[in-house]
Amino acid sequence: MSESEIDTSAGTLYMVATPIGNLGDLSRRAEDILKSVQIIAAEDTRRSALLLDHIAHRAPELVSYHEHNRVERTQRLLTRLLEGDDVALVSDAGTPLINDPGADLVAAAFDAGIYVVPVPGPSAVTAALSVCPFPSFPFRFVGFLPPKSRQRREVLRTYLADTDALIFFEAPHRIAATIKDLAELTTRKVMLGRELTKRFETLTVMDADKLSSDSVEARGEFVIVVGCDLDAKPDVTRYEDRKVLGVLLEHLSPAHAAKCGAVICDRKRGDMYEMALQINADRGK
Repeated sequence: MSESEIDTSAGTLYMVATPIGNLGDLSRRAEDILKSVQIIAAEDTRRSALLLDHIAHRAPELVSYHEHNRVERTQRLLTRLLEGDDVALVSDAGTPLINDPGADLVAAAFDAGIYVVPVPGPSAVTAALSVCPFPSFPFRFVGFLPPKSRQRREVLRTYLADTDALIFFEAPHRIAATIKDLAELTTRKVMLGRELTKRFETLTVMDADKLSSDSVEARGEFVIVVGCDLDAKPDVTRYEDRKVLGVLLEHLSPAHAAKCGAVICDRKRGDMYEMALQINADRGK
């Protein structure tokens, strides 16, 4: 956005990174911004209230902004910004928009000529990469994997067909199943980061095929890094298969798209059907 496109009478939208665990990681600039704005929009107001207590600040207005109310709250916050109020958006932890809500608000602010300012800081993604002892660049951040086993394995197969490192989040109740999938699907190096920056932070590094449910305690939040495959060449056929199915699914049901795709790509219909379901899931269908 150029200076000529900015509405100088409007407030500023600040995207404020907050600690992923250790409250001491909040930057001085982030603290100053949180204390200066008229509204703090938080993914979870209870967690943000703890952070505000830490910096001895009572926000003039603390409102929730999450996946379930983002449409209504985007309009409300946009109105306040246009009236001249400054707004800080924070997620549960880390940097906003990194697997967290807020994209709608940022897009609406840009469209309205509102100045959007990043206030960088903690991120579970960069925290994990900064202590990774094996090659992890270039990398692909994939957020959370699908919770269902079949879809999760299909997504992992697709990403592992490329040579880039992978980084994703996982919940404690699914970590054992995800570890099992990785052990069966790849031999790459893997780092399991548990409770990063918190009291019980642990880092576990080993070859994926040696992983087991005994490798790590299934408590707390996980960041998983799968190393680059430096020797292999990308398997482009999987991406071509997905491209073919993607086009077919614009016009056909998953079953019919899989049937046609299996003939076109010379693959098993069952594999194509699983891929079709995942593509539709990725598209929100």
